[in-house]
Amino acid sequence: MPIPRPFATADADDETFDGYDEFVLAHLPDPGPFLDGADVLTGDDHVAFHRLTRDIFEERGVYDATFGYNLARLNLDSRHPNAGFRYAVAPDDARVLLAEFTPTTEFCPQSDSLTKGSFRAWNGLADRHEYDRVSVAVAPLHHDSTRINETLGDFERQYRGEGTPENESRRANNEPDDGPATPF
Repeated sequence: MPIPRPFATADADDETFDGYDEFVLAHLPDPGPFLDGADVLTGDDHVAFHRLTRDIFEERGVYDATFGYNLARLNLDSRHPNAGFRYAVAPDDARVLLAEFTPTTEFCPQSDSLTKGSFRAWNGLADRHEYDRVSVAVAPLHHDSTRINETLGDFERQYRGEGTPENESRRANNEPDDGPATPF
């Protein structure tokens, strides 16, 4: 069931946010190493996927608690020009989209939950986009990016039905894992 929240939209006079139909490169983070060698979406391609992201995040409730808005809006927030998502088509599989999240600070306490929520939203509503899977990573500027990205890799392996030895050993030792066998 969708979480009922209105889209956060900027007034015509409000220059703080770009429109969802605009591609303003100066207000987006540079593509990081997760997107190296991939075909980074720009212009209309970026705008189209990001507009869809807004709708998916709205339905799944992927909200930034600090700013109080749909996480997709971070890309449009001119106060944080180096934060948000960049997207690219995977170099080895055009059916996979790569999404790299750059948080507003290197110690953003929500990076873990926001990237997990994004992964779950995009892949839980995969029938809404043209990709078989959306792989997600947090940019290396985040102090805990290695751990977060390892967890996201576990989620993706679970999504593909591959499981992970790390989670199996945690269960064998009665240690908590990061959730059920599927990431949804």
